[in-house]
Amino acid sequence: MAEYESLRGKHVLLIVSGGIAAYKTPELVRRLRERGASVRCVLTRGGSQFVTPLALQAVSEDKVYTDLWSLTDESEMGHIQLSRQADVLLVAPATANILARMAQGLAEDLASTVLLATDKPVLVAPAMNVRMYQHPATQANLAVLRQRGVTLVGPNEGPMACGEYGPGRMSEPMELVAALAAHFDGQTAPPLPVSAARPLAGRHALVTSGPTHEPIDPVRYIANRSSGKQGHAVAAALAALGARVTLVSGPVALPDPAGCRVLRVETAREMLAACTSALPADILVAAAAVADWRVAVEAGHKLKKDGDRPPALALTENPDILATLSRPGPARPALVVGFAAETRDVVAYATAKRARKGCDWIIANDVAPGSGTFGGDHNHVHLIRADREPETWPRLPKAEVAQRLAAAIAQHFAARESDRP
Repeated sequence: MAEYESLRGKHVLLIVSGGIAAYKTPELVRRLRERGASVRCVLTRGGSQFVTPLALQAVSEDKVYTDLWSLTDESEMGHIQLSRQADVLLVAPATANILARMAQGLAEDLASTVLLATDKPVLVAPAMNVRMYQHPATQANLAVLRQRGVTLVGPNEGPMACGEYGPGRMSEPMELVAALAAHFDGQTAPPLPVSAARPLAGRHALVTSGPTHEPIDPVRYIANRSSGKQGHAVAAALAALGARVTLVSGPVALPDPAGCRVLRVETAREMLAACTSALPADILVAAAAVADWRVAVEAGHKLKKDGDRPPALALTENPDILATLSRPGPARPALVVGFAAETRDVVAYATAKRARKGCDWIIANDVAPGSGTFGGDHNHVHLIRADREPETWPRLPKAEVAQRLAAAIAQHFAARESDRP
């Protein structure tokens, strides 16, 4: 297949740990091999409760490794050779347990020993109950792993086997294929400085998310298709890097990100007021899709049909939150990042918007019909900064877009610190 050509000839070591999402791994192996990659599997004891060694061996056409104490495998230091012979390691599913062991550097079975012995890039696909994922211990472990250069893929948000709903679903097989291809294309974000486990600690980040609802009458309003998934993911990623995060959210059907203070609003005017009250902040990420207009005069009662003539709605412009908070002054955040949702000429329009609004960076994303961006779990964005060429990222899960943006923000502040005399 021409798709994801960068996978051809690559050697992937897949570590399958003990979560229900392990049932997806035979499909993942099959998809990777269709694109020319070879896959060797390490299966934990817990993983074998959900998928058998025989199933993984059949689709990989290679031996499946399960035992640290195998006399035949370990006679040649098998855990060392497994990591040396791979181009990349992928842990999928990555349960809360194995993430904790990775963060602590434990080596109590073959999977954890391979991960500790490797000097190759590592990607993890978290998969667990939403409460386990949002627990401070798990978020702290993820922050440690990010700091060490481990790349997170997902998790997605949705219904779970336990009956709950939220972030914690493992990324789908083709999402993991895309993430591996992006890694080999050299498009992964550089790791954070190893000296900073929580590089944004001590900084306040203000994030806006979701749509605004502008009332027409007590039962109708003007809105847009924003789900808030990207803004909420950005808030979570900044919190995971140690920032104190205030999230100002329009109406969304999402759980609050772990570790964030959340201010809920309805209208653009309420959002601006909430943002202003949350200042000062070091970082502003304006990811909300704020309505440009509102009805000039809101009806105090439900508007009724009047024959065949629809009511005339006079519109007035809403406050420009991004431009307002980007204005020079003592309250302006040190780094202001805007978002530009465009349906055509994405980079050109977003570049002009960055200059017009006065923000430092802008994230341009394509929301053309058929893109699946609004309400979907993926985004295809361009990072536009004043001092360099636009940086195009591949189509990625929104959680990974957020992690890359948070990493770029952390690196921005680290560079500023290093430039000080």
